[in-house]
Amino acid sequence: MSLFRKSTKTDIPNGLIDLTKKAAVSLEGFYRDGSVQRLAEQTLALSANLDDDGTVPMSFFSSAVDATVDVRLDNYAGIVDREHVKCYWGGTNYAPAMTTVFRDYSLSNATDPALVIFQTDGAPGDQAETERVLRDLSSFPVFFAFVGFGGSIQFLERLDDLTGRRVDNASFFHAANPRAVTDEALYDGLTSEFASWLADARNAGIVR
Repeated sequence: MSLFRKSTKTDIPNGLIDLTKKAAVSLEGFYRDGSVQRLAEQTLALSANLDDDGTVPMSFFSSAVDATVDVRLDNYAGIVDREHVKCYWGGTNYAPAMTTVFRDYSLSNATDPALVIFQTDGAPGDQAETERVLRDLSSFPVFFAFVGFGGSIQFLERLDDLTGRRVDNASFFHAANPRAVTDEALYDGLTSEFASWLADARNAGIVR
């Protein structure tokens, strides 16, 4: 599963309009230069080693999940360009995206644990709720691998070290310049803590 930050229009205080425009320009650059498409392809390749159906659900989110599409071997080429233009720019909340992914995972009746690759370019507006959701989901077989594009990483680092969880159910990989990150570095960053979480989750009876 993968979640890519894409926003819808929302009411923005006057004092934040300039900053919001700058953030939108920065994030749009990651779509335009192919960084988000490349991550989708890397995620699909990783899933081929972890999953048996060759499909990765990919969601774009803002204040909520705006769109979800299945990425497969027969449709992955150019899929980000085709799908992200259906969404609009605006605010960002993590918690609705995280709970939606967990709901979909639960409804799928999957028996294997889920690795959720969660790509974003910065902190959300619902930080306290995001922390609560991550703590709540630490009792379930779902691991969040946060991937930060660009330079705003403080909140993602906080999530990586968040206290009060049953097990450590999240990791953080910083890709300040996504196109400069090698496949090997990304895969190591995504899977190293996932492997240790699997062991801890099994010991805690979360994963069978």
